[in-house]
Amino acid sequence: MTPHVTGASVKAADRAHVFHSWSAQALIDPLAVAGAEGSYFWDYDGNRFLDFSSQLVNTNIGHQHPKVVAAIQEQAGRLCTLAPGFAVDVRSEAARLIAERTPGDLDKIFFTNGGAEAVENAVRMARLHTGRHKVLSAYRSYHGATAAAINLTGDPRRWPSDTASAGVVHFWGPFLYRSPFHATTEAEECERALAHLADTLAFEGPQSVAAVILESVPGTAGIMTPPPGYLAGVRELCDRYGIVFILDEVMSGFGRTGTWFAAEHWDVTPDLITFAKGVNSGYVPLGGVAISGAIAETFATRPYPGGLTYSGHPLACAAAVATINTMAEEGIVEHAARIGAEVIGPGLAEIAERHPSVGEVRGLGTFWAVELVRDKETREPLVPYNASGADNAPMAEFAAACKASGLWPFVNMNRTHVVPPCTVTEAEAKEGLALLDEALTVADRHTAGA
Repeated sequence: MTPHVTGASVKAADRAHVFHSWSAQALIDPLAVAGAEGSYFWDYDGNRFLDFSSQLVNTNIGHQHPKVVAAIQEQAGRLCTLAPGFAVDVRSEAARLIAERTPGDLDKIFFTNGGAEAVENAVRMARLHTGRHKVLSAYRSYHGATAAAINLTGDPRRWPSDTASAGVVHFWGPFLYRSPFHATTEAEECERALAHLADTLAFEGPQSVAAVILESVPGTAGIMTPPPGYLAGVRELCDRYGIVFILDEVMSGFGRTGTWFAAEHWDVTPDLITFAKGVNSGYVPLGGVAISGAIAETFATRPYPGGLTYSGHPLACAAAVATINTMAEEGIVEHAARIGAEVIGPGLAEIAERHPSVGEVRGLGTFWAVELVRDKETREPLVPYNASGADNAPMAEFAAACKASGLWPFVNMNRTHVVPPCTVTEAEAKEGLALLDEALTVADRHTAGA
C-alpha cells in the first residue's frame, strides 16, 4: 500500500537524497510540486503558479497535453526501448517530421538525450568534416554543461570548468542595448559586430577554425534578437573560409519564437542545427542535430565516431511525433507568434513605460526578456553582473514577490524572462503580465530615484 504523500515527505526525501544542479545544496529549498496542467503547476498545499518559465523554457506545448501523454502511454504498451542501431517506426517518423521543418537540406537527424549532447556532437561533426579544431562562440551564450558545451558557453557557469585548452575562442555578438561596439542603431551594431567577428577570424587564422556556433536568439543570456543581416553576414563569413555554421536552437526552436525554428525569421540556413527542449516539450528527454547534405556525406562510408545508448529512444520519439503533429494540427506555432505580437509585446511595452526599473523589453513569440536597471539613463543593471548574496538582493526580492503572487518567473542576473508555454491563452498571458506589473514595484524601490 502506497503511504500518504505530502509536500513535507517529498521535500524531506529530496533533501536527504537528491543532489541538485547549479546549487549550493545546503542553501536551497525546492518547492514540492504535486501536479501540473497547461500553463499552471501547483504544490501540495494547493498553491497554483502560472508558469512564466515553461520550467526551463521547454514545455512549449504546456504541461500534460493529453495527446502527448496518450502517445507516450501507447508507445510504452507497445515497445518501450530498442537500441539505436535498429530502424524503429517512431524514430523514423520523428526524424521525418523534424527534417520537414528544418531549413535547406538539413534532412538527416542524429538523436541525443538533450541539448548539451546535441552541441557536443555538432562540434564533433564540424571538426571531423573540416579537419580543423578551433570553434568560435559568443560571450553572451549558453550551450550546455558537458565538456565541450560548457567551454563554448559564454556565461559565468563556464568559469569553474573552463580548461582554456578546449579549442574555443569567444567573441562579442550583437546586443544594441549594451553594445560592446558603441553603436547607436541596429544597422551600426550589425556592421560592427560582423567586422569584429571578421577580425577575430583573421587573427585566429580562419584556416584553423572548424565552426562558428551561435544561438539563433540567445536564450538564458538575454533573448537578444539579432539585428537584420547579422546571421546572414555570419553565414557569408563561414562560406568564405569553409567554416561550418552551427545554429543552436535548443531553446529557440519548435515554436518558441513563433516559427518552427528561429532562423526562419532571418531566412538563414546553417550547416547544422542543434535542438532539444520544445521538440517534445521535455516530456521524455530528447535532443538532436539536424545535418546538412554535405556533412552527412562525410560519414557516408566513413563511420561517425559517436553514439548514445538512448539515441532516438522510442518513448521520447513518440512524444516528439505527438508534439509536432499536435502543434501543427492546433496551430500552436502561429498562436505563439500572435500572442507575442498582440499581447505579450504590447503588454510589456506598457509595463516598461510605467516602471523606472525596466530598461528594455525585447523578444518574439513566447520568448521575451525584461531588462531591469537602477537607472534608465545610465542603463546600470539592477544588480551587478553575476551577482550573488546581498548584491543580488533586489532580484531575489523581485522573484519572491512574483512567486508570492502566483507567478513563477524565469530570472537570470538582472533580467526576468517572459517565456510561458506556446499554448498560453490570451487571458493567461494578461494574468501573468498583471502579476509581473505588480511585482516590478518591488524592483522599482531599488532604482536611482526611489
